Amino acid sequence: MMKHFFTSESVTEGHPDKICDGISDAILDAILEQDKNAHVACETTVTTGMIYIMGEISTTANFDAAAIAREVVNEIGYNKGEYGFDGNSCAVMISLDKQSPDIAMGVNASYELRGGKNDIYNQIGAGDQGMMFGYACNETPELMPATISYAHKLARQLTAVRKDGTLPYLRPDGKTQVTIEYHDNKVARVDTVVVSTQHDENITLEQIRKDIKKYVIHPVIPAELLDENTKIFINPTGRFVIGGPVGDSGLTGRKIIVDTYGGYSRHGGGAFSGKDPTKVDRSAAYAARYVAKNIVGAGIAEQCEVQLAYAIGVAKPVSVFVDAFGTSDYTNEELADAVNKVFDLRPSAIIDTLNLRNTRYRPVSAYGHMGREDLDVAWEKLDKTEAIKSVLQR
Repeated sequence: MMKHFFTSESVTEGHPDKICDGISDAILDAILEQDKNAHVACETTVTTGMIYIMGEISTTANFDAAAIAREVVNEIGYNKGEYGFDGNSCAVMISLDKQSPDIAMGVNASYELRGGKNDIYNQIGAGDQGMMFGYACNETPELMPATISYAHKLARQLTAVRKDGTLPYLRPDGKTQVTIEYHDNKVARVDTVVVSTQHDENITLEQIRKDIKKYVIHPVIPAELLDENTKIFINPTGRFVIGGPVGDSGLTGRKIIVDTYGGYSRHGGGAFSGKDPTKVDRSAAYAARYVAKNIVGAGIAEQCEVQLAYAIGVAKPVSVFVDAFGTSDYTNEELADAVNKVFDLRPSAIIDTLNLRNTRYRPVSAYGHMGREDLDVAWEKLDKTEAIKSVLQR
């Protein structure tokens, strides 16, 4: 038997970086609601007493970025001065410009379109160069790695028991981490669980640890994966009163591993939040997940990683790579050939197939963009399994 350990982490929506992701995506949502063809690259940073919103946006929409930011912060739960950060009273600074015309030139009319290939999906080119990865495996029902799946569920549960009043002394900031022991690449047991949660000053550490085990960990982690050797660390420093933007500055796009596969798969480096779907950092990463999930969902492979790569202003991907890690009866080349036959991976086609101009992005800004079957996002649908199997028939 081969044994190894793997760890993934998640954070709550009250983590400083996730506050920034939430603000950037809420602004994007407000713009796309009015202007489906807007070009948006919105980033946010937060620190003690201040929100700073910056970026490049070309749109006909009318929106109040400051009001949106305050609404997000208040909804997350930073709405009292005693928390050290208050959406009602913090300063909001804004520096938004129009998208560079040099970039817009290649996005608004693709290289192929300018070359005379007037196809409906050649209308726009990729908003940037770069590579994006998608991944799926059969470890969980949503076809995500178990470590990040459980870490996200713990973070969501931590927020739920705060907001529903079960544990009213909790505050918005928090982090979770799960280490799983694998036997022959199969989930065997949970080795370690770490939960760090911000809290009111007057609650005891003993009470916090008792409550987090009862109301957060045990409802999430299956009992059969826990044993007498499972290590549980709850607020291991002993105190977490100062948190959120007062405890640490935040920035959009600084939790890209949390957003995707918890380190289980490779990452191209591009962030998602605050970017409209012409930015392949976002749309192609969703498309790569869509492809990988349908391959695993079809039973063709136990795990699958897909890499897509683009050149700025060019519609067609410059490369499509598929790796099944030896878990498929088909070669990686055969799988890549099937992907190219079944999926149109030009940005316009991705946007249309996944309905990305009509998707609300703030709900995926925390607790992961992938595996979100609870939100019914299009890139999680298993609607191409039969098509993939049909083109792979030998």
